[in-house]
Amino acid sequence: MSNAPESAEGGLPSKTSEGLAAKVESLIAPALEDMGYDIVRIILSGGRSQTLQIMVDRKDGKPIDVEDCAAVSRASSAILDVEDPISSAYVLEVSSPGIDRPLTRLGDFARFAGFEARVEMEQAVAGQRRFSGRLLGVEGLEILIETEEGPQRLPFAALKKAKLLLTDDLIAAAQREAEQFEADED
Repeated sequence: MSNAPESAEGGLPSKTSEGLAAKVESLIAPALEDMGYDIVRIILSGGRSQTLQIMVDRKDGKPIDVEDCAAVSRASSAILDVEDPISSAYVLEVSSPGIDRPLTRLGDFARFAGFEARVEMEQAVAGQRRFSGRLLGVEGLEILIETEEGPQRLPFAALKKAKLLLTDDLIAAAQREAEQFEADED
């Protein structure tokens, strides 16, 4: 994931897919965005039996449910059946990012500031490639993270992968958010 294409969220860079999965993303992203979804990540994995995993968020911030996954699956399948970018058979899997979600868009690092994350870089920064600590947000095109060694500035363009760590704080925040959406629907 060495390139940082712009995402739908305000033109901020993202690393949501690579290789053939990036081709799939370019085909389905406009339709999913029109339906109210942002792509978190697309991965094509496996050997003989491949799996195409599409992970999405709702633009309105509500949690993803089974109906959302079904809608994304139907829309994606229809496009992929016509465009046929994957020459072999594959299983389509649509999911939410979950609580300990991958961080694939620069905006994710701002959105989840204050939470613990694990970040892996393609090239060493300050002599290391892996960092764990509390996200401090972003500044320009850099990820800010507080590690045991002190604050670090990591260039988003050199990001390999990142994800939130499952902590009591993250679980509590997810529960509060879910309760808020339930209260808003009543």
